[in-house]
Amino acid sequence: MPSDARTAFDKNLKDIERLMELHKQEGGISRGRRYGLEVLNKSAIVLITSYWEAYCEDLAAEAMEHIVKHSKNADALPKALKKEIAKELQNDENELAIWEVADGKWKNYLQSRLVRLQEARNRKLNTPKSDNIDELFELAVGIPKVSGSWQWARKMTVERARTKLDKFVTLRGSIAHRGKSLKGVTRAEVQDYLDFIKQLAAKTGGKVNSYVRSATGKPLWLTNSSNGCEKSRVAD
Repeated sequence: MPSDARTAFDKNLKDIERLMELHKQEGGISRGRRYGLEVLNKSAIVLITSYWEAYCEDLAAEAMEHIVKHSKNADALPKALKKEIAKELQNDENELAIWEVADGKWKNYLQSRLVRLQEARNRKLNTPKSDNIDELFELAVGIPKVSGSWQWARKMTVERARTKLDKFVTLRGSIAHRGKSLKGVTRAEVQDYLDFIKQLAAKTGGKVNSYVRSATGKPLWLTNSSNGCEKSRVAD
């Protein structure tokens, strides 16, 4: 059974499948360019990127809630997360900020802290590129460089995966902010992006699951997979 974040992600991706069905119905499957249908491809690129961002934020929140629920005390928190919290408290202008985590109030602090991080991201208008996803998971739950898990098969190295994600997110920005991209967007590119994002979600989910299991002794979900990657309810 996958995480709640992955369940929501898979449900959202059905929108992309529907767009591709409409493209097929209107344009067929034979070779050649389809005129008047590129809007479906552009819409798919924008939606896939939005769903990827939502998945990462939902997964970070779910992991934090899991850590709060299953950590017996503050000492049991992951070292990397404690370092992030200590740094924040030291830099806080409020001299009494340290008391926000005293007397067993650390759980409330962690939960409210995640909300503040999400609000800060929204104000900064960050995009779900590789650096920002790394920052999200490091700040939220203490996972350093979650993108280090983004490798599969022979050719998809971590660096290639990061570059590919950033390229597609940049394309999304071009479409969303200018109304059109600098180049045409094909159905094949949409399918490539969709397959790629599913793999990223699986690898990211697997990394987060291993991390919280190591920190709390309890995984977010049970998996029979040898590599721990998160699988969807339906086949990818």
